Amino acid sequence: MADRTELMEAALASYPEGIALLDCEGRVVYWNRAAEQVSGFPGVEIVGRAVPSAIEPLLEPGGGDDTGDSRERGMLVRAQHRLGVELSALTRNRVLRDALGARIGSIVTFRLADRRDALPRGANATGAEIADAQGSLEERVDELFADFTRDGVPLGLLWITIDQGSDLRRTHGARACESMLERVETTLANGAHPGEQIGRWGDDEFLMLSHAPTADALGTRAQLLAGLARTTDFRWWGDRVSITASIGAAHAESGETLIQLLERTQAAMHTSMHAGGNHITLSPGRRACSPS
Repeated sequence: MADRTELMEAALASYPEGIALLDCEGRVVYWNRAAEQVSGFPGVEIVGRAVPSAIEPLLEPGGGDDTGDSRERGMLVRAQHRLGVELSALTRNRVLRDALGARIGSIVTFRLADRRDALPRGANATGAEIADAQGSLEERVDELFADFTRDGVPLGLLWITIDQGSDLRRTHGARACESMLERVETTLANGAHPGEQIGRWGDDEFLMLSHAPTADALGTRAQLLAGLARTTDFRWWGDRVSITASIGAAHAESGETLIQLLERTQAAMHTSMHAGGNHITLSPGRRACSPS
């Protein structure tokens, strides 16, 4: 009869996701078969040796925190297979502690990300309703991107973050924030042109799909939507909350993938946020002034 150690080793070896056990110095002490398949690196080249730079992103901390918690989906990282091919993977990193609470190492699990995993999404989008909205919007953006690649139908994306979302959630609670976001979504949807669609893409984020014919026209749409967001009349227990939006805009370009288009849109939105909010940024970097 197999003893407990043999059973554990067999279970780890056959686990469908890559597993790496690291000591306190970050050296790999265990590397299962799935890890070999994902990375292309056999255990004899990994265990007890310096981690190759190509796969360092797979083993970096950040998929979890010091309490051992991790996001359900994991963290999307990009690494390089031993043969030189770029790969996208979802990775989780958990701290391991002894009975006294002292840190003794970490365990990392990872798997190749499929296309759906790799699509950039809004931050902390974990609620069921938001997830359902994302799924519906994702199907629609798939259709429109297919129309663009097949027939050249113009496609633009606007990634919209409501600047007051996190502060309102902290000071007034989740119900107040959700009520505000519902009001903003209604305002923006009422200002949508025929064929445009808007939906939740994160806790405080929306994605609008547009057929604006040019990047400049898309930037104009972003300016109008920023103005509409500011007209939202939202009050909570008598307190009026002023609304502003940080918007990133990107027009689909020939030869790029949907993931690349979403990444450009998200990067433009982050530029607007880092500029202090209430900004529009048109990818690749033509930043407008604060909406007037």
